[in-house]
Amino acid sequence: MIVNYLVYSKKLVMPLEVTSLTRKFTFKKNGSNIDLPDPNISLTATEVLKFYSGTYPELTNAMIDGPAIENDIANYTISTKAGQLG
Repeated sequence: MIVNYLVYSKKLVMPLEVTSLTRKFTFKKNGSNIDLPDPNISLTATEVLKFYSGTYPELTNAMIDGPAIENDIANYTISTKAGQLG
């Protein structure tokens, strides 16, 4: 935990706490949502897709939407093109 203090006009204003968000990756497969845990916080969202594409080949041509932040969780929605016509 990192704590910084803001000082304005030589008065202590308030402590700030820096926290990191937990990332969650979700995509639909056969009508049900699949949640993928974050394999490594240092990977970009695109690198996470590449990481999971060995297990889920449909992620090879997928697109990422987000993050949508809710309750200290960065939610990424993965849209796959498998099964779509046109």
